[in-house]
Amino acid sequence: MRLILVRHGLPEKVTGSVQADPALTEVGRRQAERVVDALAADTVDAVYASTMTRARQTAEPLAEDRGLDVGTVADLCEFDSDRVSYLPTELLAAERPDEWARMVAGDLPSYVDAPAFAARVVAAVEKIVAVHSGRDTVAVFAHAGVINAYLSHILGSARSLPFPLDYAGITRVVARRDGVRKPRSVNEFAHVADLLGHVPRT
Repeated sequence: MRLILVRHGLPEKVTGSVQADPALTEVGRRQAERVVDALAADTVDAVYASTMTRARQTAEPLAEDRGLDVGTVADLCEFDSDRVSYLPTELLAAERPDEWARMVAGDLPSYVDAPAFAARVVAAVEKIVAVHSGRDTVAVFAHAGVINAYLSHILGSARSLPFPLDYAGITRVVARRDGVRKPRSVNEFAHVADLLGHVPRT
């Protein structure tokens, strides 16, 4: 089967909440709409998203276009899902330089249990693969850390964040019945290039 892994669009900044779960900005909503056109040539049999608002909202335009429901999976949530603030990528470098430096180096923030996070993500993605084995194509809307965790696992990388991933960027993976997992592309972003501006990649 084929996995299409999509990072969420640009979210709002959130501070001082019980749990930071930002919605998409206006630009983020436009990025989500662009995903529909970017996948116009793909037959999509199912759409999944993490339970976080920014991922669900990014998934909704494609699901509506294809007449599908969005299946939500809590274990696809990002490593910061229990934090009380959220900084979009373009603000992280200026406001939390230590965290930014770690992420640029390919490491998760120091507060994250990286092995546990990776294990959770891989198990969640593999459950989706098991449900849709065969010739299905499944779109999974998640987060930069989540997509990187899965890619790191299938590539055997020692880095938790091996790739820079843009908002609404598309990554494709072939998942064979014999257990082989092969990336076909990482971070396709031409469909949103004009909407990314100066946003740094993580």
